[in-house]
Amino acid sequence: MVTIVGYRISKNKSEKEFIALELQGDIEMVQSLETGAFYATARKASVTSTFSEETAKGLIGTKMPGIIKRMESEPYDYTVAETGEIKLAHTYAYQPENAPSNPLPERMFSLKLPMITS
Repeated sequence: MVTIVGYRISKNKSEKEFIALELQGDIEMVQSLETGAFYATARKASVTSTFSEETAKGLIGTKMPGIIKRMESEPYDYTVAETGEIKLAHTYAYQPENAPSNPLPERMFSLKLPMITS
């Protein structure tokens, strides 16, 4: 399960505002590579939405079936407040429960009929 824990107002490339919902997964225990100690954390991700700000506020606390999944990405720089800049090559994304692994059909086609000329 994931929980909607917040929202933010973002802008697309055309400077049009939209609401992004902030999601958080279940608690998990992770072992530190430096100290070997375990600590509790939860994966976070955001999803775009068509909701108003008022609706987004009302959705905080809502639980949804699914997981926050680690996804490979192009490498990018990330700044950790305590230790400085690091390079990452992954991000996190929401995956609904029972979602198809490949939602697009193998072959795309057009529903337009060819023009008929006589």
